[in-house]
Amino acid sequence: MDKKKTESQSFFRELQIEFLIHELKDPLSIIETGTRMLLEKKEKYGELSGRQEKTLKRTLRNTQKVRQMLYDLLEIGRSEAGCFQCVCFQPVKAVYEVLLDALEAVSEPDVEECGICKDQNEIIQFLSGCGIIWDISPQLTDTMMLQDEVKFRQIVANLVKNGLYYRKERLEISMKQEDNRISVEVGDDGPGIAAEHHEMIFKRYAQVKEANENSALQRKGHGLGLAGALIVARYMGGDIEVKSRKGKGAMFRLTLPLNREE
Repeated sequence: MDKKKTESQSFFRELQIEFLIHELKDPLSIIETGTRMLLEKKEKYGELSGRQEKTLKRTLRNTQKVRQMLYDLLEIGRSEAGCFQCVCFQPVKAVYEVLLDALEAVSEPDVEECGICKDQNEIIQFLSGCGIIWDISPQLTDTMMLQDEVKFRQIVANLVKNGLYYRKERLEISMKQEDNRISVEVGDDGPGIAAEHHEMIFKRYAQVKEANENSALQRKGHGLGLAGALIVARYMGGDIEVKSRKGKGAMFRLTLPLNREE
């Protein structure tokens, strides 16, 4: 009886998510269309100042990101149903693009001016100015990966945004290749996670509540991001581990096979 009740609750949550996505698509489309019209039909709506145009372009990009986030919610259910679309892509490029999107979301400077896949030294210099240490194994520079790129980006984005949110000053991102597996490590210098809470942070709807916690950056949330990332990673043949102590920052390590078909 308990099993049937759990399955029923899980099915009901999936329906709620799908209904939410369906209902939010229309207002998001209206915002996106309106913003595009202001940008593209200046003869009808009037000229824009440089600041107005920059603001509208940022609004448009972030509206598109919100729409993508809604579809990302469906990726958990698609993973559980065994739905994957494997393509060949460069994991280093994918992680870098995800990082730039995450930086823009937290309003870091000069993100728009930084192009995609520049010279390695320029990338390191730019990220260093944002308090980010970028350490990529040389053998990974031109490595191709056969996985579901959408899901890969979703997992990495969750880990990166989590690190940017909780860091005090520094974020470290490293990528390595071991045989036929790739690892992506994201570490922050934030409040850390007590050992007894390491399992809890990967559970749906679970929240970490620290007693006598004075920090403004307690490890808390809706309990969906990390839980969803772990579910998707495991269905992709990988895993996510955390190493952390309270007050000593946290490091999340994603490992995945380079070729999912193997």
